[in-house]
Amino acid sequence: MNGNATSIHRNVSLLSLATTLPDDVTTSDELDDRLAPTLERLRLPRGLLQRVAGVHARRRWAADQTFSTAAIAAGEKALAEAGVAPDEVGLVINTSVTRPHLEPSVAVRMHHGLGLPSSAINFDVANACLGFVNGMTLAAGMIDSGQVRYAVVIDGEDADELHERTIERLNRPGTVRADFMNEFASLTLGSGAVAAVLGRSDEHPLGHRLVGGVTRAATQFHEVCVGSVDGMFTDTKALLDGGMELVVAAWREAEETWDWSDMDRYVMHQVSDVHTNAITRAVGLDRDRVPLTYPRYGNVGPASIPITLAEQAPTLSPGDRVLLMGVGSGLNTSMMELAW
Repeated sequence: MNGNATSIHRNVSLLSLATTLPDDVTTSDELDDRLAPTLERLRLPRGLLQRVAGVHARRRWAADQTFSTAAIAAGEKALAEAGVAPDEVGLVINTSVTRPHLEPSVAVRMHHGLGLPSSAINFDVANACLGFVNGMTLAAGMIDSGQVRYAVVIDGEDADELHERTIERLNRPGTVRADFMNEFASLTLGSGAVAAVLGRSDEHPLGHRLVGGVTRAATQFHEVCVGSVDGMFTDTKALLDGGMELVVAAWREAEETWDWSDMDRYVMHQVSDVHTNAITRAVGLDRDRVPLTYPRYGNVGPASIPITLAEQAPTLSPGDRVLLMGVGSGLNTSMMELAW
């Protein structure tokens, strides 16, 4: 797995991280109730989402909320917490999987909603569940190069419509067990929004420094998890097997440059019990240092890692080492170290 996707950052820090989470909750029991006719006909037990995936609930937006307005609210909060004015921002990267249209980019909504200057670069980065970490890496490179002073990385996700279409499809009379399992992962998804502000470490000594990391690909698995507004269709076993192979190979190669064996937190992409347990066993992580949010929020796509980091932030101390890590459909894996 030789490659050049290894980054070391010189003068970039995470200045703030803010979330907007929906107030409304959909429990897995509620989804079981809606799928009861299909579960009974296929002789599938209730509680699969809880027992197999470990997902007990996920959030949904209220009628007066959208993923983009929620993301803008998170961005406004992050800028305020960082003490950065909108007109100081030189870059905004939107990493949302959710998008209401192909053109224009979702980033233009974020740029306008945050009141950023016309000089601020704005674009989308779409890379499944790794988008936010990839966005941070890109922003850090542009700050290190001197191209921009402050960057906002932002993400909003809305799984509500996908849930509705998936449930409607699974409740059709022709659904068989293979169909149900092919769409099982769709039912684990959740909604939420998050934004981060990055800036120069020498100007913000209390920030949390981006140290660097690795990104690696195994694109021979590009068909094992394919999603659209209609649904997400997943070969769960192939996704898990391919993901574990990729993560372990990337981890072993990274050992030539990095020592990640004793981090204070391992903030992983939030997928399921099966996924989390497999990764922790495969690379020998201390399970107590792997915080979980998917039991309450589900898999919030690219927002999962930063939402989990935001929850952990109050428990972290200066000098703590944090590793962001995940696998995204495609397949790709990214790992990024932060010095808290």
